[in-house]
Amino acid sequence: MSDITMWEIEEEFRAKGYNAICGVDEAGRGPLAGPVCAAAVILPAGEQLPGLNDSKKLTDKKRRELFPIIKEKAIAWGIGFATHQEIDEINILQATYLAMERALEQLSVKPDLALIDGNRAKDFGIPVQTVVKGDSLSANIAAASILAKVTRDDLMLEMAKEYPGYGFEVHKGYGTKAHYEALRAQGLCAIHRMTFLKKFYGEK
Repeated sequence: MSDITMWEIEEEFRAKGYNAICGVDEAGRGPLAGPVCAAAVILPAGEQLPGLNDSKKLTDKKRRELFPIIKEKAIAWGIGFATHQEIDEINILQATYLAMERALEQLSVKPDLALIDGNRAKDFGIPVQTVVKGDSLSANIAAASILAKVTRDDLMLEMAKEYPGYGFEVHKGYGTKAHYEALRAQGLCAIHRMTFLKKFYGEK
């Protein structure tokens, strides 16, 4: 998708009088370990960032090229986490909202509209519009998806040093075959999400 069409959603809302439009997305809802990370980004209207797209459709190299450019070009950006303990306490959906709330709180400019990737959201105290596949359709959401993904990946690289043998540097906590094999061999480590592993341990 070209950069131009990735501004269509923002332009629709700009025509309705919204100016400070931010995109919000998360990374790490599915893994068995580590936090969920969310990012919020307000890009200047129509800002063209070559190659901007859903983070999942980009290589790690391209994401890392865009990461500092997004931070530099953005009017405001914020990143928030919800820990593995919070995920276990309040469930992954509520923890994702918590991470999003924390990302929005980090913005130096208060948005008058938040575009949230997906089909569900909560009341963040500002107007919200959910956008299904928003990380492929909205420039601001795509930018947020890249910030969230790279930030979480880097954190899991650090966790790989702290908790060796699980392969966090490779799978970033997702439930790969190698990850399950490491769990069988080593048991849990301190950053595993207990609620995500109930079935696995029930089947052992």
